[in-house]
Amino acid sequence: MADEGVRLQKVLAAAGIGSRRACEEMIAQGRVEVDGRVVREQGLRVDPRRAVVRVDGERVPTAPDTVVLALNKPRGVVTAMTDDLGRPCVGDYVTERTERLFHVGRLDSDTEGLLLLTNDGVLAQHLAHPSHGVAKTYVALVPGPIPRDVGRQLRAGIELDDGPAKVDSFAILEATPNKALVEVTLHEGRNHIVRRLLNAVGHPVEELVRTQVGPIRLGQLRPGRTRVVTGPELHRLYTAAGL
Repeated sequence: MADEGVRLQKVLAAAGIGSRRACEEMIAQGRVEVDGRVVREQGLRVDPRRAVVRVDGERVPTAPDTVVLALNKPRGVVTAMTDDLGRPCVGDYVTERTERLFHVGRLDSDTEGLLLLTNDGVLAQHLAHPSHGVAKTYVALVPGPIPRDVGRQLRAGIELDDGPAKVDSFAILEATPNKALVEVTLHEGRNHIVRRLLNAVGHPVEELVRTQVGPIRLGQLRPGRTRVVTGPELHRLYTAAGL
């Protein structure tokens, strides 16, 4: 926190926390931390690219060029920024962006839904690594009916060929005699883990959509569309990633 840099209230305002005056009030109230230290004095200068800034305990990414996008990946699109075989890939949906973007984790070609893209490589690594425990939620169409003990089995853990795995939660959203729409939340990051777990309990996935990653929800985002993640939603994502 040298004398060189940008005034903290200006950095916070640029990050979308509020007006410069509102940010000054937050600092005076002791709600702002820089590099682990509560800051109350006005006019502190920080390097927005290096400083770790938190407001009310939540990380505020302050690097001015940080970008996080939410993409609703359509079915049949491979999770890659380019594809040597000419297949549709997620890079096709961000051709207008000038940043070097990374996809956060993967969705297999047959899985639709929420995929995050960012130019922050550290964020991408933290979100994808299972040690940080960022939960992911999926909705799956499976054959019915669903026995009452399936949720218990999945929460207790299933022995797969590469070791045990379990879900955090399981819910039946809709059910008919022949089909069921189920919601699964888990921290696991192994390949095809949702499909493998549901197949192991006798309900192979027919369609699969990821609806949430940490605090970021798919919501009403249409397939093939992107939106920029900003403000408190972005702060919660960084916090969830342990940054």
